[in-house]
Amino acid sequence: MPSWRLTALLCLCACAAQAEEPDIRAQLVPKQFTTLSAEIPARIDHLTVREGERFKEGQLLVGLDCALQRAQADEARAALGAAEKTKAVNKRMVELNSGGVLEADLATAEAAKAQAKLQSAQVIISKCAISAPFPGRVVEQKVREHQYVQAGQPMLDILDDHALEVEFIVPSRWLAWLKTGGAFQVAVDETAKSYPAKLTRIGARVDPVSHSLKVIGEITGTFPELMAGMSGQVVIAP
Repeated sequence: MPSWRLTALLCLCACAAQAEEPDIRAQLVPKQFTTLSAEIPARIDHLTVREGERFKEGQLLVGLDCALQRAQADEARAALGAAEKTKAVNKRMVELNSGGVLEADLATAEAAKAQAKLQSAQVIISKCAISAPFPGRVVEQKVREHQYVQAGQPMLDILDDHALEVEFIVPSRWLAWLKTGGAFQVAVDETAKSYPAKLTRIGARVDPVSHSLKVIGEITGTFPELMAGMSGQVVIAP
């Protein structure tokens, strides 16, 4: 066979092989992300972080003005103290046969009610300080200091960028060889670099129209330049 024909045949085979394997695009997403919302209506006393800033797990992010709620807790604590004294007096009178059992039972019930009110007030006070559920960064600050917020109103969008996942769509025929734990590379557009990753989860459903499914991987290693939302191309071999 002439050399030019052999060269042309090899080129055609290479092109055909490339056509069989689609260009797999991927996106970096955070493992953990959430929106912190107010659980009680109150005025924001202070914010300790701003948009883009980092925070540690357990760090106070938002403090609400809860002077009224603390006053109500003090009132409930005082009521509990009075109820406990009445309960003790009635119990002693029953022991001395100087009082009725009904009065003692009612005093016990009042003490239990006062205890429940105090616990309720303490739960409300615990909502006045919003702490970070995980380490990460602030994506968006939706409120300002001294602003009055309602229960359920979003305040901060946060994410954990210490561990990034890779989401991408693959042909369903890849299920014949795709296995969790398998290694692959991600060529990220924004950094013009490739990063190691491993497959962690395979989607539970194949799309019947496109014959594809979602798979999720995880970047292995620490790369400070990577950010959630970056995208690139997956380089993976059977």
